[in-house]
Amino acid sequence: MASTLSVDLRERVVAAVAAGTSQHKAAERFGVSVASASRWCGQMRETGDVAPKPRGGDQRSYRVEAQADVIRALYEERPTLFLWELRDALADRGITVSESGLSRFFKRHAITRKKTQPTPPSSSGRM
Repeated sequence: MASTLSVDLRERVVAAVAAGTSQHKAAERFGVSVASASRWCGQMRETGDVAPKPRGGDQRSYRVEAQADVIRALYEERPTLFLWELRDALADRGITVSESGLSRFFKRHAITRKKTQPTPPSSSGRM
């Protein structure tokens, strides 16, 4: 992944466009892509700043966390549900979430979903 370009460069590109240079000419002059120049100018118009946005990290868990109470209630109601069954039960309530999203939710909340063994272990040999 490419590194973030400096705020100074971003400011110079935006200043050149504000001074009347086209985004294409400013991008060529400073050696950046037209898409970057356009994005920085748009960001300056919207926020008044050209600082880079945070990179990486979790971008999606907030959607699952917003439904934490519903997920916990369904799980406590029927703890033997498989992830796909829980996903389908949530879908019936209009909540869209993936199985892997549910798995990460349970891991974040330290909820173990270990199924019990259907039969006791054999005392005489291996099962």
